[in-house]
Amino acid sequence: MSKILVIGLSAAGAEALPPALVQRILAAQLLVGGLRHLHYFAEFAGETVAVSNNIDAVIWRVEQALRCDQAVVVLASGDPLWYGLGATLRRHFAAEQMEVIPAPTAAQLAFAALGEPWAGAALLSAHGRPLVDVVAQVCRAPKAAILTDPTNHPAAIATALLQAGLGKETPCAVCENLGGNEQRIQRGTLRWMASAAFAALNVVVVWGGGRQPIAPGLADEAFATSSGQLTKREVRLLSLAELALGAGEVLWDIGAGSGSVGIEAARSQPTACVLAVEQRAPMLEHLHENLRRFPAPNLRASLGTAPAACTDWPDPHAVFIGGSGGQLAALITLAQTRLHPGGRLVINLATLEHLHETRTLLPDARIVQVQVSRTVPILEMTRLEALNPVFMVTWHKSGKL
Repeated sequence: MSKILVIGLSAAGAEALPPALVQRILAAQLLVGGLRHLHYFAEFAGETVAVSNNIDAVIWRVEQALRCDQAVVVLASGDPLWYGLGATLRRHFAAEQMEVIPAPTAAQLAFAALGEPWAGAALLSAHGRPLVDVVAQVCRAPKAAILTDPTNHPAAIATALLQAGLGKETPCAVCENLGGNEQRIQRGTLRWMASAAFAALNVVVVWGGGRQPIAPGLADEAFATSSGQLTKREVRLLSLAELALGAGEVLWDIGAGSGSVGIEAARSQPTACVLAVEQRAPMLEHLHENLRRFPAPNLRASLGTAPAACTDWPDPHAVFIGGSGGQLAALITLAQTRLHPGGRLVINLATLEHLHETRTLLPDARIVQVQVSRTVPILEMTRLEALNPVFMVTWHKSGKL
């Protein structure tokens, strides 16, 4: 069976390729690539397949060509295995079926044009991907290069980074049409990038994220809330310890209230994804205010009622139930079903009735009563004032992550 020849191109197109490689392209029977890539080889006499939103059809046609022992060439941008068409092909074809000849990646060209060392930089793509995930990684990185698309363009990326808490004067650059005759490099700040327009082919570079994990333990008074409705600091710390959220894991915060648990979890694990839902609009407003005070770009909060609100969420590694909205049994069943093997479920309860219901549903769970007293002044002396006791229920799903 023939191999797929996958060739990376720069903005210079065919002019940057050695003549022998151009001849291999022109001698192929099937040429696959984006319209811009195919335009570089207008003289090609064989069959062409333009790649757009038709990747399944493209894969099928390549498979058919290989079965017929036809010579197949695929054209892509930069290094095809870096967020490119080559990576997509590799999910369908064995490594032995592919010959990859890369060009410099757009990120390499960007850092070269900037004269900027890039060891340790985060190399990211917002092309067809959720911007929230990219933003979270930029905020953690000392420097980052980001591929863009018409939706996640530089201004949209800058706006999202500002909303995530990066400063308006954070330095950045936009590198347009890299490697071509119309290459342009512009440096500025996020404030500038948020209101500017750029060529469609560009790479964004941002310096000064480097957000590190932040140990939990914020004071209760630091959070906006109503009527003291908040997981108290001592209980919050114990809950986070039981949840044991790891790097890159997913946490569900159900009945998030003003968001103290979810926010502290997200800040302590910047690579984790925290999904929070709260059914009371005023409490969700408090949560958003707390996110402004304590930015956590890896936390996504929504108004809704669980379990329905969790349907499209990725399966969790940890679930925290701070409020059940009368759906405790359904939420426990949902967590048991959706948790990854080895996942943790932590439920904080205030009433004996809910404790009884939970013990019936989770007979093998560990239950701890948390009773906290804090010192308060009385005249010129000190006494202890008790907080409401909490039953903390922890259940582990069998298996290993």
